[in-house]
Parts: sequence; C-alpha cells; structure tokens
Amino acid sequence: MKKTLIATTLVATAAAGTTVLVAGPASADVERRGTCAGATFELNVDRERGGYDVDADIENARAFSEWTVAVRHNGKVAVSRTLEADDEGELDLDTFRQNTRGKDTFKLTVTPAGGGACSLKISVA
Repeated sequence: MKKTLIATTLVATAAAGTTVLVAGPASADVERRGTCAGATFELNVDRERGGYDVDADIENARAFSEWTVAVRHNGKVAVSRTLEADDEGELDLDTFRQNTRGKDTFKLTVTPAGGGACSLKISVA
C-alpha cells in the first residue's frame, strides 16, 4: 500500500511540475541556440518592464579566446563589444531594449577572432 501511495504521489508531483514548466516560460521568454567555432551560443529575449531583457551567452569556447558579440534590434546595432571568454570558456552580454510598435526582431552575431560570423534571430510581437 505504501509503495502505491508513494508512486501515485511521485507521478502527480511530476505531472504538476511539468505543467508548470511548460505553461510558465513559454509566453514570456524566447531562446535560440547555435554552434560556432566549437562553442555554443545562445540568444535569450525576455519581456520585462515594458521592454525586453536581451541576453547573449557563449559557452564551451576556448578559454581566454576573443569574440565580437553584437545584438541588433530591428536592424540597428543595440550593443557591440569584443569580449574575452573566461577560464571556463564562457562570456555573456546583456542589454535592455524598449518595446517598439509592432514586431521586435533581435539578431545576435558572434564572431571568434580570426573566424567567421555566426548568427541567430528572434522575432517577438
């Protein structure tokens, strides 16, 4: 009897947790991933305070390697910097952008020093 009760509780908890995870972030947060020069890069756009928190991350890059990271908002450069990966091969760039009329489009371009550019795009309404 105890085993059945525990199993039922675990299944109910897992089902409830799954529902919360699927319903929660889907409408508020958009994320895209890609690979570039052996590293994983990610663009995350989150609705906040009447605008968007935009987060660009690179993981698994060569430690201390240099990358140019640029975020465009509706075709205009919002932020562009040359950054150095830390000793674990990670770096990130964050910016806040105001919501504009109609669809907002964000494009992340990452370019390793001496390499080719890679990009991702997210559009939100």
